[in-house]
Amino acid sequence: MLCIHMLISELFYSVQGEGTLLGTPSVFVRTSGCNLRCRWCDTPYASWKPEGKERSVADLMAEVNAHPTRFVVVTGGEPMIAKEMPALLNAMRTAGKHITIETAGTIMPDGVPCDLASISPKLSNSTPDAAEAGTGWHERHERTRLQPEVLRAWCSDYDYQLKFVISNEADLIEAEQVVASIGLPIPPEKVLLMPEGTNAEVIRSRNALLVECCKAKGYRYSPRLHIDLFGNKRGT
Repeated sequence: MLCIHMLISELFYSVQGEGTLLGTPSVFVRTSGCNLRCRWCDTPYASWKPEGKERSVADLMAEVNAHPTRFVVVTGGEPMIAKEMPALLNAMRTAGKHITIETAGTIMPDGVPCDLASISPKLSNSTPDAAEAGTGWHERHERTRLQPEVLRAWCSDYDYQLKFVISNEADLIEAEQVVASIGLPIPPEKVLLMPEGTNAEVIRSRNALLVECCKAKGYRYSPRLHIDLFGNKRGT
């Protein structure tokens, strides 16, 4: 099984920049490939134009184990579309790792090992223009970006956080509607609001809106620490 190969965009060691594990030293394994085409995607090399190299599960685990942390973040693109993903996650579980899966919540979990499902449902602000993505991708993204039954499965089976990328007040209303559509009693502190943006100035311009909403609803504000520390670049 460890000879199974998968397309990997990058693997790096950094601190978690988002969510409830903010600041935790973690190994990030970024798969290449995505079933969506978000307009504001900050990792186009793993989605819009997937690139990377084929690596074996054994090779990946050797590099993961070389770092002094038990925390691993599997991300993308959309890591759950990789057919080899269960083999990698099972190897991580055997090695005693704490596994975070960053997913858009469009693929059923099917019982894969996971300690924290970091789910980022895509709002309408993510849908690309048809002229930019092509009519096919525009329609496919809009059709598949939200699947409440899949979100319900993730939230039922795992510890989770729901992260929403927010640009304006309309996004806040839409995020609340998505949470309601899941059909489970979602504790408000499980809902995280992140400012949309790939530079510190844009992010700061949206902070006040998000903080006030968090205070009113009991949601969490999630900074994007990696942008503050390193800027918008790979390997961070």
